[in-house]
Amino acid sequence: MLTTAAAGALALSAAAVAQAAPGTPGAPAAPPRQPSEQDVGQQVDALYAQAEAATERYDGARERLRTLRTEAADLQDRLARGQDAVNRMLDDLGQVAGAEYRSGGIDPGVQLMLSSDPAHYLDGAAVVDRLAAQQADALREVAARQRALAQQRAEADARLAELERVRSALARDKRQIQDRLGRARALLGTLSAAQRARLAADDARGAELRAGRGAGRTALAALPAPADNRAAAAVAAATSALGSPYFFGAAGPRAFDCSGLTSWAWAKAGVALPRTSQGQAGAGRRVPLADARPGDLVIYYGDMHHVGMYVGGGTIIHAPYPGARVRYERVDTMPVAAVVRV
Repeated sequence: MLTTAAAGALALSAAAVAQAAPGTPGAPAAPPRQPSEQDVGQQVDALYAQAEAATERYDGARERLRTLRTEAADLQDRLARGQDAVNRMLDDLGQVAGAEYRSGGIDPGVQLMLSSDPAHYLDGAAVVDRLAAQQADALREVAARQRALAQQRAEADARLAELERVRSALARDKRQIQDRLGRARALLGTLSAAQRARLAADDARGAELRAGRGAGRTALAALPAPADNRAAAAVAAATSALGSPYFFGAAGPRAFDCSGLTSWAWAKAGVALPRTSQGQAGAGRRVPLADARPGDLVIYYGDMHHVGMYVGGGTIIHAPYPGARVRYERVDTMPVAAVVRV
């Protein structure tokens, strides 16, 4: 049974295979012992747990990447529009300065003596003073806008630098997921087709039995109804996904990872949840496990890398790991880190 084995198998190396005891000196070494189905199941389960933790990091990085791209594009658009406005203001000021230069910059006292209408000139001088004050205001505004643009450039540069860091993290997590899944496939490949089928069947049967015990041996269809309409819609959506395959990074409607299932189900109820199990751990109010209601999120493991949805009767529905399908499970099959009411 793979899920139960995960809690105790994380320290196992995927390559750890017991060796036969050496014979007498000079005798040929005994061939390595073929790993049993149980050995392979524990090691594969450990690899799946590591892959799932990397998947949650991958989902978070992918979501952050989308946010950063939007923010960076918005900042760059604001920068372009702000720079255009500053350029127009500078152009206007340049035209005024050019006109003054072409007029010769005659001293105001000389202009008064040469004027045939001193009163008219004095009226004009007042206008010039007002224009000069307006130019000073315009210069101050240009300087303020340039300072704002410099700050926006710094913010845009910071977003772009984070964008590159997140891209690198995304690629690293994807490589780790592919590595763990590849090693798991290789381990499963050491078993015969009949052994692999038996291992999968035992795992599914064990989950079904555990779910039945969690529900107090009542039919799962008779589990208590959620307390409110939103939770009812989320539970209905999650149960409609029963039997769907697990796939890393998937959030429905045909395949899911663990947080993809819960975020998709609650989205059907009109509620937007964070994309990762760690994010969903902070998406609502914490409640004791004993007070869990249908629709609550159950977060598992110390690093909170797995999540399921409580459906009542001591049972959750979740997307377990690669190779398994969305199914019911007893709520305490894995170590519970938190229960969150959305």
